[in-house]
Amino acid sequence: MAVRPILTVPDPILKQVSKPVEGPVTDAHRALMDDMLETMYAAPGIGLAAIQIGEPLRVIVMDLAREGEPPAPRHFVNPEILWASEETQPYEEGCLSVPEIYDEVERPARIKLRYRNYNGEEIEEEAEGLYAVCIQHEMDHLEGVLFIDHLSRLKRESAVRKVKKAARDRDPAPARA
Repeated sequence: MAVRPILTVPDPILKQVSKPVEGPVTDAHRALMDDMLETMYAAPGIGLAAIQIGEPLRVIVMDLAREGEPPAPRHFVNPEILWASEETQPYEEGCLSVPEIYDEVERPARIKLRYRNYNGEEIEEEAEGLYAVCIQHEMDHLEGVLFIDHLSRLKRESAVRKVKKAARDRDPAPARA
């Protein structure tokens, strides 16, 4: 397992639509999910899509365990939303690819989804609360959509500027002789 670099805005890779995992879930897919979890925990975060580490595959990992609870990693291969409630709920979201930026996004309060797990078994289940928010947020990544794309143009542009400035402050250009 390895911690991989997380791409941040405005990296154009984040806007790519991820490709489905063809065939069975393999050891290579499981190794990717293991790396993704290690990367997510190190960040720290609660969800990560493969595209965020530069892998354009429809793969997501998540762990919603609270502090002090044992880890509860979840793996999603080719997730799809089968149904979404008309009722929505606002939730303040953040993203490892848009560090230090948080804003409220309105999403369906409940969804029904289908995916394959770490072992390749097909799962269908309903999600609500933080689980519903997180899976929808991560599934947006698979379509090249960031949570800031749900905000006004002004808020989105401001967020990208802040992330760029923080990156420059962290990694200043080398001095020229």
